[in-house]
Amino acid sequence: MHKLYMPANGQFGMEMNITESQTRLQQPTANETTAGNYFVANYPPFSFWRPELAGEAIAALNKAPGNGVPLGLYLHIPFCRKRCHFCYFKVYTGMNAAAIRAYLEAAIAELRLYHAMPFIGGRHPEFVYFGGGTPSYLSVEQLQGLARQLQEMLPWDSAREITFECEPGTLSSEKLKAIRELGVTRLSLGVENFNDHILEINGRAHRSAEIYRAWRQARALEFPQINLDLIAGMVEETEANWRECVARAIELQPDSVTIYQMEIPYNTTIYQRMKAEGRLTAPVADWPTKRAWVSYAFDELEKAGYTLASAYTAVRNPERTHFVYRDSLWQGADMLGLGVASFSHIGGVHFQNLHDFEPYIAAVQSGRLPIWRALTPTPDERLIRELVLQLKLGRVSRAYFRSKFGVELAERFAEPIRKLVELGHLVVQGDAVILTRDGLLQVDRLLQEFFLPEHRNARYA
Repeated sequence: MHKLYMPANGQFGMEMNITESQTRLQQPTANETTAGNYFVANYPPFSFWRPELAGEAIAALNKAPGNGVPLGLYLHIPFCRKRCHFCYFKVYTGMNAAAIRAYLEAAIAELRLYHAMPFIGGRHPEFVYFGGGTPSYLSVEQLQGLARQLQEMLPWDSAREITFECEPGTLSSEKLKAIRELGVTRLSLGVENFNDHILEINGRAHRSAEIYRAWRQARALEFPQINLDLIAGMVEETEANWRECVARAIELQPDSVTIYQMEIPYNTTIYQRMKAEGRLTAPVADWPTKRAWVSYAFDELEKAGYTLASAYTAVRNPERTHFVYRDSLWQGADMLGLGVASFSHIGGVHFQNLHDFEPYIAAVQSGRLPIWRALTPTPDERLIRELVLQLKLGRVSRAYFRSKFGVELAERFAEPIRKLVELGHLVVQGDAVILTRDGLLQVDRLLQEFFLPEHRNARYA
């Protein structure tokens, strides 16, 4: 086996306990973690979206919205103190004040371009999501100015949910107070692990003391919902460490806990090191181990009174704790994404913004929509999109799909349902198609069974 280490110069590297030639010849098993995207966030896969189809997005923006279709707003803040070694998002570190100011001005200008277009249709956002990167990287003044100008065009006073992602080390009582005053109803803390060594070896900027400080300050401000993120299977993580992390999370009594299983997409630091050293297997826990750890966490959370709300999330009070952003998107809501590399879904059309900093800002400053690539799913692809995303909740309603798409799931997807039932991953009970616990723990892998043939085993991103 090999392990990651942090040498004295602070650069990311690997220490090998086997020879390089042995590593290059060793083929990974199906259970080992290899490079690539595992988490299914949309359908069809992003690799099928095309720049030459960007005009389809423009056409969708110039149409009035469908009756009753909610609108959401997503703002990508791509700045971070450090880039985590497992991070695959479009983020930037070390940006100076002028660059950050230019970016925020561009995001506001981008919304101004959209605001006069027919797709808005007088709608106000049902949900708002500040994602990253690290939204809490911004200063109090930057956050206040940004929110004020955005709300001049799209007020979110009546929004059902406003989510704000945070890195604990970027927070102070003053900044949390400002975030609360923006109307934020769901604060999400990227804790990932409570062990300082694990945090350091994986490239996280914060440490455990900052987690507890931010937690106390956030609780004192009475945010309606505070979510805590954990990642199972991080570099050098052990079962003992994982169990300790679960215990510490439960002690804090968050309103929800979201648990991801570590994956190594191609644009991560870990993959770049794997590629340079000829490694096929990632230096993280294998899939059976990660699934077992998540199952343990779910068991402990349920013992503590939590309810599983999806393949990733446990909630303390299911009657009060909702995730409007997730549920609305997975039922076909419109979402306008602002910022570099942001994703949008408008009028049944997927599109993504330019994915590099300078071209994005240049496009907006010149008065052009910064759209890079797009795809209009077919009616069948829209059906599959909603099915695979909603399956991540653990169950879907056959009546919902009959009513919305005129399709009987047991007939249209007879073969994948039969296969997953035989494997013990799925059961059909009356109106419901339900994932078993075993199926829930590996849902992203199983969703490929419902993909169209041309999308199976294709590169996802």
